[in-house]
Amino acid sequence: MQLTYGRVVQPGKLAFGSCQGQKQGVCSLRSARPSRHLLRIKAIAEAERTATLPGTSMTPVQQEVQQKLKYVVGKSKSYGLKDIYQGTAWSVRDHLVDAFERTHDYWEEKDPKFVYYLSAEFLMGRSLLNTVFNLGLGAEYGKALQQLGYKLEEVADEERNAALGNGGLGRLAACFLDSIATLDLPGWGYGIRYKYGMFKQLIKDGYQAEVPDIWLTEGNPWEVKRNDIRFEVGFSGKTVTEKGKTVWTPSEKVVAVAYDNPIPGYATPTTTNLRLWDAEPIEEFDLTAFNAGEYDKATAEKEHAGAISAVLYPNDSTPEGKELRLKQQYFFVSASLQDVMARFKARHGDNWKLFPDKACFQLNDTHPT
Repeated sequence: MQLTYGRVVQPGKLAFGSCQGQKQGVCSLRSARPSRHLLRIKAIAEAERTATLPGTSMTPVQQEVQQKLKYVVGKSKSYGLKDIYQGTAWSVRDHLVDAFERTHDYWEEKDPKFVYYLSAEFLMGRSLLNTVFNLGLGAEYGKALQQLGYKLEEVADEERNAALGNGGLGRLAACFLDSIATLDLPGWGYGIRYKYGMFKQLIKDGYQAEVPDIWLTEGNPWEVKRNDIRFEVGFSGKTVTEKGKTVWTPSEKVVAVAYDNPIPGYATPTTTNLRLWDAEPIEEFDLTAFNAGEYDKATAEKEHAGAISAVLYPNDSTPEGKELRLKQQYFFVSASLQDVMARFKARHGDNWKLFPDKACFQLNDTHPT
């Protein structure tokens, strides 16, 4: 395996994004593409999707939205525009997860070679309109919301931008994921679930001020937390060599917890995935320290872990900032590789000679890591 600028390439094969020849490397993933008529899941008949329910004037989609308003948002009578957004988003999420499950089952059956796209940032933008139209549900949701007295576009304006990216690098990564899904290619993205993004700009007394972009306050309907998918990531420590075997003992450990963000392709049933990692402590709360009056120590491990997935591109003008950036990169790369290898081993056991035929990686990072 050789490392080239911005990508990892198997010897003699092309890198993802370089499709000259169309016969080798990751571009050969196209050979694993399902024929549209084989993969396509038949949509519900238009008459059924737009018909009103017996004994009511509501369409099925309108009923879905109102059920989410009642059982997820907790509003059954009086609700505002932000509540309507939440009800709509959680309703669309059901369709999105169904599409992702069907795609996942298909790839499980075919077992193709996957491309894994690792990026420090993903500038995804808002998800509601993209998901509705890519799934072919724009007309249904537009009509349902109109019957409730709202326009789809004004409801979509209530969504907070996912603070997972900042500029061209992040937008490129997001476009790659959209393209992977739309072209029916087997591939996933991997990154970090930043809690506070990079920063949000405000004007105070005529001057620019930077504050945290706290975008997860009201939850994120577009993600699925996978509590059962978690990996330990270690830092620092020491190595000891005994009888010719070297063992590393890290002095600090955190747990990487997976959050899946399904990405629907356009005019295709294929829905790929962006798996983001959140850093959690091994021990969340030290009760012994707390009872001894050492309150800061009681939550110190949680604070140290949380810093890793707190901010996109932390200030690296200090040694501590440089160390944190390095820890972020190592954290999500280690977790992603452990995840890919665990899924490979679950399917193929210890036949690691087969690994290059089932996985390849592209690194989307221009920063000196």
